[in-house]
Amino acid sequence: MSDLLSIGASGVKAYQIALNTVSENIANAGNEGYSRRTTNISEVVAVPRAGAQNQVNGQGSVVTGISRAADAYRSAEVRTTGADLAKTETSVTWLQRVEDTLSASQIGTSLASFFNAATQLAADPTSGAARSTMLETAQTVANAFTSTGASLDQIASDIGDAADSAATSLTTVAAALAKVNAGLGRAQPGLSGTAALLDQRDQLLEQMSALVDVSVSFDAQGRATVRGGGANGPVLVDGPDSASISYSANASGAVQYTVLNGINQQVLSPNGGAMAGFADAAQRIADARTQLGAVASGFVNDVNAVQAQGRDLNGQPGAPIFAMAAGGGTAAMTRVLDDPQGIAAAAVGGGTRDNSNLAELAKARTTGGYENAVVDLTAGNAATLAQRKAVASAQDTIHSNAVAARDGASGVNLDNEAVDLMRFQQAYSASGRVIQVARDVIQTILDIH
Repeated sequence: MSDLLSIGASGVKAYQIALNTVSENIANAGNEGYSRRTTNISEVVAVPRAGAQNQVNGQGSVVTGISRAADAYRSAEVRTTGADLAKTETSVTWLQRVEDTLSASQIGTSLASFFNAATQLAADPTSGAARSTMLETAQTVANAFTSTGASLDQIASDIGDAADSAATSLTTVAAALAKVNAGLGRAQPGLSGTAALLDQRDQLLEQMSALVDVSVSFDAQGRATVRGGGANGPVLVDGPDSASISYSANASGAVQYTVLNGINQQVLSPNGGAMAGFADAAQRIADARTQLGAVASGFVNDVNAVQAQGRDLNGQPGAPIFAMAAGGGTAAMTRVLDDPQGIAAAAVGGGTRDNSNLAELAKARTTGGYENAVVDLTAGNAATLAQRKAVASAQDTIHSNAVAARDGASGVNLDNEAVDLMRFQQAYSASGRVIQVARDVIQTILDIH
């Protein structure tokens, strides 16, 4: 009868743990990153005594551990597709800001107005109103270039701040993962707490992959070793140790990330994640600033050159109309001619009614191609943005499918948990009934004696 009691007690204990596990699954069914747990129950087999022919079965049941439903391949796929998506989405965000800036710049319109005003002045070179109009349009051109350049400069500054914040976030997540690794090193396999640590590990790895593409390996205890930027990249996490990641940018706007492990420094070159998106977008913004600055300086130099070779209304060599503001940022332009009579409409030796120098300005418009250059800059960014958006849409679908596949393998199915709940509840009740029967039999035997 004592064997009957112990068998029943072992069943009660085992199925109580199983019920707790199912309850935990149900309670966390909606929690992101939670992996389904399963209680492993085995038969207790007694060790046969010396000289015995057969092993003794039927000694009850015992919980051998808590299993965590996880698929390493599917989790790795989620990290890879997530890194690809994060890179493209980050790039799209900043390219959209460039697109908004270029679309709102009105540089092309202001250039057209300036050259059209010059054409109108050519019809009557002595007209004070026409001269004033041309200077007004010159101011509009200067304002358009300056404001657009300032907007691009601000975008470049903002992306630097965002990239620096991403590097800080990666340092923080790496440190958190190192702590989880330390916990796994002390944890016993097969416990619910160990499964919870493994869930935290996978969540942190997913957060890291959203920042940078990671290459991950695991030891027998589940501790992760993580490299950034591919399998040959610098180590970000190794057991309980983690690296510090910093951001810097050179004068041209190119982004660089540095990994510090103790006294060792390595360059991190991300191929995926938001940090790769920042690097890509920063380079494109730097290129846009360079192109815009070249258009602005080319326009200023050509217009001023035409002015210098002509004569103004007073018969004097034409003074510069524009100047590039020293240290004023990308395409920072000012109008430096304030006197409408200073516009050099006439050629050398021409009279006040001569307009031949304005014809040279029209030629400079054609050869300089300023308006076309602005159109090309805007169209090029728009085409790249559209292409990135299409890629992001495809990558979002791929990533969603990867997440669904992972969750299908490791997520909680409430219907299955309901079935297990009923099954374990019945087994628990039956084990309790075994104990009651054993007690009744023992009591009956005692009453007989």
